[in-house]
Amino acid sequence: MRILRFQLNGDDVEIAAPDHWTLLEVLRYRAGLTGSKQGCDKGDCGACTLHVDGRAVLSCLTLAGEAEGHAVTTIEGLVGPDGPDVVQDCFDAAGALQCGFCQPGILIAARQLVTENPGASRDEIKAALSSNLCRCTGYTKIYEAVANACQRELAAGGDAS
Repeated sequence: MRILRFQLNGDDVEIAAPDHWTLLEVLRYRAGLTGSKQGCDKGDCGACTLHVDGRAVLSCLTLAGEAEGHAVTTIEGLVGPDGPDVVQDCFDAAGALQCGFCQPGILIAARQLVTENPGASRDEIKAALSSNLCRCTGYTKIYEAVANACQRELAAGGDAS
């Protein structure tokens, strides 16, 4: 066991976990945050996507020790003091939410795109979400939701979160 110290959804935390555990395991089984889903455990599905220092990572492939001293944001931390993130609002408005299993990872990946490239084209949106699989939909509403979030981010001057 080791004590991991990092920032989790804006709060400084200390969590004890075995050295061989992934960040996903620590979040789900030690921190009780089950929003990031445990899907394939091989980095194929994207259901476990979360942010480390603002960058989307696959938490099933990230050893928990790699989070030491960094800022980790899960789907639970995407909601801000004023309510849901613009990406969450746009997914809701577009009816892009299906069963919910893949959605946390897709929302986190979409948030990174909206932050880094709010002028993204449809092809850039597709590329940004290509590592996130959804078995419930044909992605059309997801792409529309992300395009709307990009438009809202641009209208807000690049900071609609």
